[in-house]
Amino acid sequence: PVEADDPRDTALVRTLGNAGLIPFVLLAALVWLVGPDLQPWVAMALVAYAALIASFLGGIHWGMGWLASQRDQQAQRIPRALHAQRRHFLWGIVPSLLAWPGVLMPPFAGLAWLGFVLILCYLADRSLYARAGLQAWLTLRFRLSSVAALSCFIGAGAL
Repeated sequence: PVEADDPRDTALVRTLGNAGLIPFVLLAALVWLVGPDLQPWVAMALVAYAALIASFLGGIHWGMGWLASQRDQQAQRIPRALHAQRRHFLWGIVPSLLAWPGVLMPPFAGLAWLGFVLILCYLADRSLYARAGLQAWLTLRFRLSSVAALSCFIGAGAL
């Protein structure tokens, strides 16, 4: 069986995280390269993908909340479990709620907004990941968030 600290897990997560950047980079480049007839479609694809990723980042916290609750309940630390659970569950809905207006905005504004939402998600995760003992993942989160947000800003610049 593969242990939680197994390097194969780390390599898989890094590979999948980097693969998740492909649509960001590709679509940001295409917004600049396609003609005016296709540009709105490509821009909306980038907006939609950024919003989905922001929602995914919030969803991670729901999983973290469940795990914190289960782990702490088994150790009979009920008050701590409830606090950790609330913290993750409450933050977990914020990225989706913030991303939604970005989908409704004109693409140039939506991309800029979503770039800031992705940065905000990283800033929140710096605190929440550390509290959950997951600070080792913050370097990867920084890289992924930086490229994703930059892709949104580059895409917005083309519009």
